[in-house]
Order: sequence, then structure tokens, then C-alpha cells
Amino acid sequence: MCGRYVLALRPSEIRHQLQDAQMPVDDAPEDSEVRHTYNFAPGNHGIVYRADAPGFGGARDTSDKDALDSLTAQETPLDDNQVKHESESHDTKYKLQAMKWGLIPFWTKRNPDYGSMLKTINCRDDSLIEDRGMWTSMKKKKRCIVVIQGFYEWLKKNNGKERIPHFVKRKDGQLMCLAGLWDCVKYEDSEEKLYSYTIITTDSNKQLNFLHDRMPVILDNGSDAIRTWLDPARTEWSKDLQSLLKPYSGELECYPVSKDVGKVGNNSPQFVVPINSAENRSNIANFFGNQKKLAKGKGEQKLVQKTEDDLTEKGIKVEHDVSETRETDYQHDGTEDNAPLPTESRRGVKREHRETDDDGGTADSPAQQKQKLSAEPSSQSPKKTPSKPTRNTRSATSNGTAAKASPKKKAGDGSQKITAFFGK
Repeated sequence: MCGRYVLALRPSEIRHQLQDAQMPVDDAPEDSEVRHTYNFAPGNHGIVYRADAPGFGGARDTSDKDALDSLTAQETPLDDNQVKHESESHDTKYKLQAMKWGLIPFWTKRNPDYGSMLKTINCRDDSLIEDRGMWTSMKKKKRCIVVIQGFYEWLKKNNGKERIPHFVKRKDGQLMCLAGLWDCVKYEDSEEKLYSYTIITTDSNKQLNFLHDRMPVILDNGSDAIRTWLDPARTEWSKDLQSLLKPYSGELECYPVSKDVGKVGNNSPQFVVPINSAENRSNIANFFGNQKKLAKGKGEQKLVQKTEDDLTEKGIKVEHDVSETRETDYQHDGTEDNAPLPTESRRGVKREHRETDDDGGTADSPAQQKQKLSAEPSSQSPKKTPSKPTRNTRSATSNGTAAKASPKKKAGDGSQKITAFFGK
């Protein structure tokens, strides 16, 4: 289960946190390339940690599924001794990279419809056991760690009529490292490479089973498990790799939070504070005081302090990113999570014209991107002025372009294989 998470830190801050956990980072994106928010939704650009080794990214060297199977079959597996020798023969470099959440396979010829992207935000661990399916090439050479601060899950009550959001994080306050897969695609009509990722899920542990029967695969920071998972010398799927995909046995913290987190685009440090604490400022101070005591090392303490500072400076307010034009589906019933899903923007809703609208323009400044939620009626938007069509650059920070409308679903789509959702 992982349909919404927290990533309020910039890449430079994440880099320091990982290095403190004995996870080297040789390269990282600019702070402006990644969306940092307390309410991270699919389709946005998050941060991925991976070995800096060549993969199949962007090279469309297969024209059909048969060619893809042939490419996979050509790989020669290494035994454990060979893997160890290859790993010791050179120093592996690691990098942080900005990627889009919702994996798009490298063989895809054109931009998939919006609904297809949402179907690949998660990958079930049991779908990786057999040596077939859409994940085959990714699991062998394109494994990664998705770096987050914690994730949300919604508890369904009253037969699903009521959904209560819960926040889950490591009890020690460290960053949460999730097992993931990545890929890179270059569409037929574009020279640009698009990197994307998925989060692997497994059976829920006893602590979180009351929320959902699935949870993301969590690997301990700086552990041998992470080094094994990212080892570029392991180019064949093995029992060792499969065995890493299991319910988390460490200590987690889970508690209900504000329902405002459900709406896509809402953002507030309040979302990571227990709902009972949000009613009383003294309780908030006590909450963060306890978090600092639990934090191990200066890095984790700084992380807790930053969240408290954000909450103190902004107050108990919820902001909405005006560049986030997608709607929210609260009645979504997924197999991997109960998180409300972002949906396509409603047609016919008039919005103020900005250079960033629809065509993927450069984002406004952070101060312009956000507006306070208020009970006061909004002022009338100025009339649109015609402008000469130009090709603008896309902002990876806000990801604020409106999603393209997808064609109407055909009957029986739910029974199709996941690979059918991506055009060749």
C-alpha cells in the first residue's frame, strides 16, 4: 500500500541524511528538480537513489514483445562468487535522481493515457517471482530505492463510507527507504528521455494489518539489504533478491492525521502531526520534543526540527498549490492502497490564464504557486488574453501541467493484462 507519501526535504538535505546513514551519494539533482511536499501524489517528480550504472534507459532497441523476451534471454546469470568478484572489482557510484512516480516501460511508443500511469505506481512482490511479465527487465537491471519520510494510508470504516487517513513513519525518525524499480523511455516523437519509477509492495506486517493487507517494502538505511538490492553486478533475478521483499520487522509509528491530506494539492506540515495534537499547540510542542528524543544522531534531529519550524512559521494552516489542477477521487478502491487518487482536471472550469497552463510552461515562484484556503469568496479571474503559442519548458518542481484527457474506457478494460495499457 503506497498511494501518497511525504517528501518535504530538498535533494541537498536528503543527500546529507543518506550520507549520515553510510549511503554514499556521488551525484544529486538540483533542489528545484524535485517536488517537496507533505502530500506527494502520483504523477509528480520524486527522488530515487540508485547505482550509477548503465541500463536499458531510453534505447528503443526492441520493436515488439518477442524482441523484448529475446533481449532478456540473452542475459547470462552470475553465480554468487562471480557477483562478489564483480562487486569488489570496482567501486560502485550512487546517485540521487529525479523521476516521475508511475513507471512507464521503455518499449512504450507514445505517452500513455492518465489511467495507465496510475496502474504502475505500485508493483506487487509476488508479480516478480516468475521470469515473465512487464517487470522482467526492470527487476534485473533497474532496481532502486525510493526515498520518502513516511507514507499515508486510509482506514476504511462504515463499509467504506468513511476513510480516516493515517501517517506511517519510522519510529527513529530516519528517512524511509522503499524498494522500487525504475525505467527510462523515449517516445517516437520526442528526443527527451523520461525517467519513472514504481514502489514495490508486499504483505502487511502485524502492526499495519488493521489499515490494509499490503504495505511498501522497507529496507533499513545503510544496510546490506540495500547494497544487495542496488548491486549492479546482479543482472539476473535471484532468490536472494526476492527474499528482500518482505514485511518490515522494525519499529514504525502509525497514527490518524488531518483529513485535509486527502485532497490532491493540499500541503501542510500539520499532515504529519497526530490529529489530537493538532488541536492544541502545547501538544504539538510535546510531540516534536518526543520525536527529537527518539531521533538518532544530528541528522534525524535536524529533520524533526525542520518539520516543527515549518509548522511554527506557517501555523495550523493548509495551503493548496494552484498549479495542481487535478481533481481527487475519494471513493477509489485499490488492491494496494486506499489512498484517494488524483484524477484528470474537469473540463470547462475557467481558470486564470498563466504561461504555465496546460502546455507545460515554467512554474511561477513558490510564493505564487500557493494560495491559502479561505472561507472568503475568491475574486473574479481576469479575462484571458490571446497569446502566441510557444513551447515552454516544464517545471519539475511543481509538475503543474494539466493532465491530458484520456479516451473513454472500453468495456472489459479491468480484465486486460497490465502490459496492455501501454502502447508499443
